[in-house]
Amino acid sequence: MSRLDVDRLIATTEHVWTESAVPALCDYIRIPNKSPSFDPRWRENGHMDRAVALIDEWCRKHAAPGTSFEVIRLEGRTPLLYMELGGTSGNPTDTVLLYGHLDKQPEMVGWESGLGPWEPVLRGDRLYGRGSADDGYAAFASTIALAALADQKVPHARCVVLIEACEESGSPDLPAYIEHLADRIGRPGLVVCLDSGCANYEQLWCTTSLRGLLTGNLRVQLLREGVHSGDASGIVPDSFRVLRAVLDRLESAQTGVIVPEDLHCEIPAERLEQARRVADAIGADVWDKFPWLEGVTAVGDDPTQLILNRTWRPALTITGAAGLPALGDAGNVMRPETAVKLSLRLPPTVDAKRAVRRVKSLLESDPPYSALVEFTHAEGQSGWNAPAVAPWLESALENASQRLFGKPAMYMGEGGSIPFMGMLGQKFPEAQFLITGVLGPGSNAHGPNEFLHLPTAKKLTCAVAQVIADHAARS
Repeated sequence: MSRLDVDRLIATTEHVWTESAVPALCDYIRIPNKSPSFDPRWRENGHMDRAVALIDEWCRKHAAPGTSFEVIRLEGRTPLLYMELGGTSGNPTDTVLLYGHLDKQPEMVGWESGLGPWEPVLRGDRLYGRGSADDGYAAFASTIALAALADQKVPHARCVVLIEACEESGSPDLPAYIEHLADRIGRPGLVVCLDSGCANYEQLWCTTSLRGLLTGNLRVQLLREGVHSGDASGIVPDSFRVLRAVLDRLESAQTGVIVPEDLHCEIPAERLEQARRVADAIGADVWDKFPWLEGVTAVGDDPTQLILNRTWRPALTITGAAGLPALGDAGNVMRPETAVKLSLRLPPTVDAKRAVRRVKSLLESDPPYSALVEFTHAEGQSGWNAPAVAPWLESALENASQRLFGKPAMYMGEGGSIPFMGMLGQKFPEAQFLITGVLGPGSNAHGPNEFLHLPTAKKLTCAVAQVIADHAARS
């Protein structure tokens, strides 16, 4: 283990976060730098550049001495903030790669009174606002952690920090940057990603897998134009009903289970055991963290199975619709078409490209009543399953969790996707991964009332510093 003074680390981190990082993060929240998928005019609007400039300026001011900075702008792509700090551990080829992103999801409706996406609000230990936890804090945490190591002159490997600007759009620009920076990045022995979740705010949580994602627009059309429902109903099939019938091929409406067996995978025994341990640790918090209406229940009451549903099984969500007028504008008209956007979470080891072909064929073939059925704009991102944790990293994570949180480290898959992880897993198969984050109960990334749990952000900053120090001290 390293010679890091944890009490001094905690005090330093608390001071910088409270006095400087939180005010800067408030300024960042005020910038509506939505990801390019949600702001096609992001260049003209300039919000992305403002966010990059803010974070770049803050990190330069608070970084460890000797850190180099560059805002890289490849032609036609979102910018990327690159930081590099030379190693002090005596191994010039060893590298730690730290990752985060600064683009944001759109506003979403349903924010509580007094809260909003672009106005930071501090209530107790929670900082509310879009991008606070997903993933604005990451650049601040990475910078503070590395500066804390330099403050104590604790040996560490060479460190590279990448902060991208299109993660919420599926990271389409990141492969080009990874290729462009290949020689400068080197071959990381440890990857630290600060864009994941935690099942509670009381332990260090390590993400062991990520589901993939398949999205696309399903459209059903039977008429060239709308007609009087009294004249046509009973003769012309309703497009909504036909769409329901087509969706039944993909998902059971009664259970939510995805029907095609080849969209499932065998769950590794290690992940099953980890899910059981997580269920023992958090119990009913598996479902209690969601904002249920009174009396509504989850799809089951076995915490282990619900954790596996969320992390290792496919699941469908309808995230948008078209062809449906607002309720106040809905007359007695049989509409010509209905369209919905599908968001299908894929198990970590299911190939996304194959899944796209499978789902498109499933939905479009042999349409009911010979209706026009189209599945368009279909895209897929494969998930990720972490390699076995090296003994030194397992020991370092346990050490950090016990010293900073007072409880054991926990390992759990996540239901969302981080395209960067699958990319790095293929490119650097020998690397170890610490995938973690602050997206815990109620933090509601992508939804209304997103917040950053500040005590967890501070402890996680310390944990990153501790693990990087232990990485350099490993035998």
